[in-house]
Amino acid sequence: MSHVLVVGDLMVDVVVAHQGPIERGSDTPARIRLAGGGSAANTACWLASLGEAPQLLAARGDDHLGDLAAAELVAAGVAFVGPVLDDEATGTCVVLVSADGERSMLPDRGANDRLPMSAVVGGFDPMPGWVHLSGYSILHEGSRNAGRAAVSAGIAGGAVVSVDAASTAPIAAVGAGAFLQWVDGASLVLANDDEVAALGGVRAILDHVRAVAVKHGPAGATWTDGTRTVTVDGFPVHAVDTTGAGDAFAAGWIAAIRRGATPEDALAEAVRTGATAVTHPGARPVAGA
Repeated sequence: MSHVLVVGDLMVDVVVAHQGPIERGSDTPARIRLAGGGSAANTACWLASLGEAPQLLAARGDDHLGDLAAAELVAAGVAFVGPVLDDEATGTCVVLVSADGERSMLPDRGANDRLPMSAVVGGFDPMPGWVHLSGYSILHEGSRNAGRAAVSAGIAGGAVVSVDAASTAPIAAVGAGAFLQWVDGASLVLANDDEVAALGGVRAILDHVRAVAVKHGPAGATWTDGTRTVTVDGFPVHAVDTTGAGDAFAAGWIAAIRRGATPEDALAEAVRTGATAVTHPGARPVAGA
């Protein structure tokens, strides 16, 4: 069975966990650590933990953080097939995690915004069986052409193409109509309730793609192709850090479907994997867990 190619962003996260409200103009005690990040890279790592051998098409800088990020991918079982750009810094994101596990992100996309079209050609040789695109790639102008080319190449090559909607604010900035046109013909869009609303609702999304998986957070998820609808309840856990939950959800769905699971079973696996992600700090699987 041909491999999964994940296209999008590779970041190094600076995770700042603060236990109280941030004191503007003063000090707020926090625990700070570096961790691998980037929506696409996170999904690839979760796929590897679920038995897949994914490839990651992203851009990184020729710097220390890029070396660190690449080493973590190798350790996780992910093959990095993107370019190393001499004149760009590896993407970095400050992740603010509050006491209830909710996160806010301050990204500097760095090399991610310079993913070249030429990298897509190399990344699709050989043709993957599944292409998963982080929506950040098309939501930002610098990587948009490469992201759109990846969607088009996947569809033309007969691959399953899934797209994570990524984030509401960038969707609002580019417009729902533009985003949906860029992913037209894809097999699946994965989005949370706010992202679905930003895209104009489930029906509007289904005018462009075959199916939608809607993430309801702790309440579970819904999948529909417009004819059939499946809903799965949430998987109760104690949330420590919600960073990467959606990335893990996508990996759970992809891995299950590739094993031949029904939509019901795949959605349950996606919910379970997403719930697992929130039980520990960081956006990626815990090594050896």
